[in-house]
Amino acid sequence: MTQRDLGAVGLWTWAFDRQPATLVRDAAAEIEELGFGAIWFGEGFGRDTVGQAWLLLSATERIVVAAGIANIALRDPLAMATAERALGEAFPGRYLLGLGGHRVAGRPVEADGYTIPAGGKPLALMGGYLDAMDAVPAHGPVPDPAPRRVIGALGPRMLELAARRTWGAHPYFVPVAHTARAREVLGHGPFLGVEQPVVLDTDVSRAREVARAYVAAYASGAPHQAANLRRLGFGDDDISGPSGRLVDAIMAYGDLSAIEERIGQHLAAGADHVCLQVVGTDPTTLPLAVWRELSAIVPTQSARRTAVRL
Repeated sequence: MTQRDLGAVGLWTWAFDRQPATLVRDAAAEIEELGFGAIWFGEGFGRDTVGQAWLLLSATERIVVAAGIANIALRDPLAMATAERALGEAFPGRYLLGLGGHRVAGRPVEADGYTIPAGGKPLALMGGYLDAMDAVPAHGPVPDPAPRRVIGALGPRMLELAARRTWGAHPYFVPVAHTARAREVLGHGPFLGVEQPVVLDTDVSRAREVARAYVAAYASGAPHQAANLRRLGFGDDDISGPSGRLVDAIMAYGDLSAIEERIGQHLAAGADHVCLQVVGTDPTTLPLAVWRELSAIVPTQSARRTAVRL
């Protein structure tokens, strides 16, 4: 797998978790035909990351399928390493393993009545997890090429670890300013794939309200995201509001041209790939109509990346 294999634009979604396997297969095949370079998905209380990846890869032929992220707090490194090998061997060059969950540090986390056990200091936790994965002996086919790994890195030290130990980084919920800083820390070469939440709606006022509600949920409910925003110069008033400045920095909202402009800003700041997460739609359904509309800007941005980055 190379950076070019992912193209400039992919999709990021939680929406598969609520859908039966038949619909997920059909949607994945359509996303591939629409021209997106990668399908990214998270891991929560829906399908586990390995099962979801296998489902998506088996329904497609060319597109990269990326875990964004597989939660290291939920899975022993031996299980993750053997699953990575199995997926890499069955679907050569098409599986990208994003690792995260390292922010479960020092205390348990309650989510929907379930307790995720405490881990440790994030940097040591992730480094130790990578060490443990690398140490797992291979008693079966070894994939060629070896699957790529990235880290869901935000802060400078985690970005440095990503550059040193993996293919690169997959920041989530970040403005363009973070992309520029991340590229500076990573240096030239490591992959930088940035998640970008979008609200596609030509009614800008309505789109802004949806965007504000989304930003408020993350800024107030995820301490590691709030800490990252403070590193970027946003104050408590920005985060608690959230302020219009923060909403505009995090979100791309409005028509296709507004979203295309934001993609271009990330690419110009050093991203290799931008994965678009559609927000504000019915969470019980797949946002297929919006994905189809967004596909109109994929060829333009792919050509732009070739001119700028290669």
